[in-house]
Amino acid sequence: MTDPTPSFFKRVSLAFGSFFSTLGDGNYAARVQALREQGDAPAAPVAAAAPAPAPVAPPVFKEATPEAALQLLALLQREARLIDFVQEDLTGYTDAEIGGPARLVHEGCAKVLREHFTLAPVQPEAEGSRIMLNDGFDARAIRLTGNVVGQAPFHGALSHRGWRALDTRLPRLAAGHDASVLAQAEVEL
Repeated sequence: MTDPTPSFFKRVSLAFGSFFSTLGDGNYAARVQALREQGDAPAAPVAAAAPAPAPVAPPVFKEATPEAALQLLALLQREARLIDFVQEDLTGYTDAEIGGPARLVHEGCAKVLREHFTLAPVQPEAEGSRIMLNDGFDARAIRLTGNVVGQAPFHGALSHRGWRALDTRLPRLAAGHDASVLAQAEVEL
């Protein structure tokens, strides 16, 4: 009969696989919790071990390239002078003096959003509405705030509807385009 105790290296592999499976799978985490709650009770002899679930691979992160973000920032500068506005020291201006430029920035930013994105709220209800989130709600799209205890269903007030991009229409960039130049310097002759 072979020793049922796994080797050190097998235990390391098992620990990493269990760690990521516990993070990524609620059902797996519940089974692990039940095993831990059994404590140090003597284990019953195992006749035939059920096949262990395949370890969940760690998440794969996509490398974000800065070109699209820089392109959006350039569009916001071109249409709304956003960078100029944000880089300006406003401490010497009154609220009335800031209002006019802020309106232009707002209008320009809205134009960029309308032309280059199709946006929709994550939650269709009006802000302030009471809503219920059932088990399995999309935690990538909905963030719980306040006194978060227990498990779904959750009842609460919608404080922000959220935004989702349904479509993105950024202009194509020519080969060799330097996306880091957000606005060209201007020289009047």
